[in-house]
Amino acid sequence: MSETTKGPDKSDRPRASGAQASMTVSALIELLRETLSLEHVRPSNSADARSSGLERLVTNAEISSPGLVLAGYVDRFVGNRLQVLGETEVTYLASLEARDREQVLRQFLSFEVPALFITKGQELPPGLSEQAAAAGVAVLRSPLKTNEFYRRVKPILEDRFAPSTTMHGSLADVFGVGLLFTGKSGIGKSECVLDLVERGHRLVADDLVMVSRRGTDVLVGRGHELQRHFMEVRGIGLIDVRAIFGIRAVRQQKRIEVAVHLEEWNYDAVVERTGLDGVTVSILDVPIPKITVPLNPGKNITVVAEVIAMNHLLRYSGVDAAAQFNERLIQHMNRARVERAMVQQYLREDDE
Repeated sequence: MSETTKGPDKSDRPRASGAQASMTVSALIELLRETLSLEHVRPSNSADARSSGLERLVTNAEISSPGLVLAGYVDRFVGNRLQVLGETEVTYLASLEARDREQVLRQFLSFEVPALFITKGQELPPGLSEQAAAAGVAVLRSPLKTNEFYRRVKPILEDRFAPSTTMHGSLADVFGVGLLFTGKSGIGKSECVLDLVERGHRLVADDLVMVSRRGTDVLVGRGHELQRHFMEVRGIGLIDVRAIFGIRAVRQQKRIEVAVHLEEWNYDAVVERTGLDGVTVSILDVPIPKITVPLNPGKNITVVAEVIAMNHLLRYSGVDAAAQFNERLIQHMNRARVERAMVQQYLREDDE
């Protein structure tokens, strides 16, 4: 027996939520104003939104300092990023002669820079405000130090521009493991999660799960703001899980680590029996383990879900029961083969 990994199951692959997210600089200011204490700096002769850059689009979460662009090297410069001028950049610009500074700023602002941030509440270098307005680039100032500015702004931007999708299913936190239950409508996803909540686990989202990707390999799920912590139980209707079971029975979001697909029992279906052949499902190009659980009358799916979570934790810590059993079986077969060889050799050498 050998361990193999099957390809992603395309039947459970969600559809992406559409084109890459974008927002205007005006919306970005509202998003960041309180966290960064932003001030929009504009020259007195700039009246309309276009000249002040408020309608320019921000299309990604990348934010950086211009670096060598201010020294004239532009070959590797990515212009569609938000730009930050810290104390070093502002001091350097202020030290230049007026003609050189004007040329550097004109070249820098000729790129499609969405917006320009000034940290530490610094005064703008002479001519920057006017040239930015002429180029249609908004200048935003924050009193935060540069390191603190980056520390606060990056998580917000990454969350806002993270790839996202929606899925039909239920998400629960079981022993700290995010289990995403999928399956056709009426299969029993909500009832399973409700039973898990009654056993002390936590509901994240029911029926509609909003999934976003953090970085390259982390999926985070949450419920819709209007639907959060409400659940539809067939025969009862809508219930408020938080009101019935308390604040400890719910959480706002959770990393999705295992997909549990519920399906009706089919006698002819091929069902995983050992756990050696790992199946994955791809969500937003992130593969996660997928376990298919066939349902038949009397099966305690809640206990099965708890075992799935605990087994995932064991595998994460390096304990793989299926691999250990497989290794034990191979060792037993090898010992038996050696013993048989020894007996056969003894019989061949027995001259009595």
